[in-house]
Amino acid sequence: MTLAGAAPNPLREGSVTLRSADPCSIVVFGATGDLTHRKLLPALHRLARERLLHPMTAIVGFGRKDRTDEAFRADALEAMGAQSPPEDWNRFAQSLHYQAGSFEDPEAFRALGAALARSEAARGVPANRLYYFAAPPATYETILKNLRVADLVRPPSGGESWSRVVIEKPFGHDLASARELNRRVHEVFDESQVFRIDHYLGKETVQNILVLRLANGIFEPLWNNRYLDHVQITVAESVGVEGRAAYYERSGVIRDMLQNHMIQLLTLTAMEPPARFEADAVRDEKVKVLRALRPLEPGEIPTRTVRAQYAKGAAGGVAVPGYREEAGVSADSETETYLAVRFEIDNWRWAGVPFYLRSGKRLPKRATEIAIVFKQPPHALFRSAGCSDLQANVLRLRIQPDEGITFSFGSKSPGQALHIDPVRMDFYYLTSFGADPPEAYERLLLDCNLGDSTLFARRDEVELAWEIVDGIAGVWQSDRKPPLLVYPAGTWGPTEADALPGREGRAWYRL
Repeated sequence: MTLAGAAPNPLREGSVTLRSADPCSIVVFGATGDLTHRKLLPALHRLARERLLHPMTAIVGFGRKDRTDEAFRADALEAMGAQSPPEDWNRFAQSLHYQAGSFEDPEAFRALGAALARSEAARGVPANRLYYFAAPPATYETILKNLRVADLVRPPSGGESWSRVVIEKPFGHDLASARELNRRVHEVFDESQVFRIDHYLGKETVQNILVLRLANGIFEPLWNNRYLDHVQITVAESVGVEGRAAYYERSGVIRDMLQNHMIQLLTLTAMEPPARFEADAVRDEKVKVLRALRPLEPGEIPTRTVRAQYAKGAAGGVAVPGYREEAGVSADSETETYLAVRFEIDNWRWAGVPFYLRSGKRLPKRATEIAIVFKQPPHALFRSAGCSDLQANVLRLRIQPDEGITFSFGSKSPGQALHIDPVRMDFYYLTSFGADPPEAYERLLLDCNLGDSTLFARRDEVELAWEIVDGIAGVWQSDRKPPLLVYPAGTWGPTEADALPGREGRAWYRL
């Protein structure tokens, strides 16, 4: 690998780059993998096009396969397709470099350090390094050890330069392994240098939860158990395991979705307003929610949770196999591909307001949504006029795919008689702002560069989430587990899941 100094790009006056972003070397471990090519390189490319990366930023792929810089650039261009004019791509390509080496070889890490030092000297920039773990989780401990052996990490008080690490999920597979991984990470990095990434937190609508509540006086006074009836959080996937059976057989939906994405959405919805919009102030409030989340007792889990697995069915009008028929899946697998759970939060704001969460694979559509359901007013006035079937007001936050917000309320329909029908006010990012919101990885990678950890999970947050998940998973794997239900691919899960809110006179909202 030869890291040449990149020519400075012309910068817009007042850009984020001029004000904030540091020149740095972004080292991606697992540079030839799917995540790097599908998400990381395209996101970095777009940041560079928008002048949000410092022009002296170098992006260094580290992987086992032999590659030249030119081959790495060609692979990146093929993966991204025609996403920019040639002149933009050519500028970005000059920042891409490749270092071959084994994760187990300390000498490969020393060679990486020497190459980075030469590049930094040639560019005349500080030794700022952002290490991104895009490799399999089983390699994390080895990479951490060799970063320390090769002396590639500076302490937080390291002077003019900084070192940071970005770690992808899954962060452990249970509480014990998460604690052990945290211990290993902290042998090399201080907590202030650690960025545990969950790409859901980079989505615009997720970030907009707090803005919606706190920047609009009509919502925050109503965001409590006096006015809200319940909350629903749905993370639906239309795909199956897509060749990831080896991973999914170990994780299932409870570790793949509940422990990270869904609990993150719950904490952002339920947290108290932070005193300041700063990383630890926000994360302190999220941790308080997790501490207030009422643990499910083993005897409650059969009635408060639903576990299921998809059978053969149809997706988009095409026949698809059941989970046990997928390549790499055991014919008698007990792995859950669908879950539903009812949580309660024991604090003054949320006491008595149930949170219903559900997620599954091979559902009818890909969609993530938070539904804030308001209490219904007394109906005596309208019953006397023949209107007895009034619908609750619902604020629906669409996380994906069509990011936006919908608020439904009752309105008199035209005519002489009194009929009240639900109507909607819709906000779409695309139509309101003239462009789709940026990809989640763009925002998160920029935040890593800027050292802003607001949208990243802290150690205590991760471990508390695992405590919640372990309590459910422990029963699901015992002789007290609820039955593994079956639902046809292309449906909204087992009919038994409807009873979770149905027993309390509620129902899942259709997406």
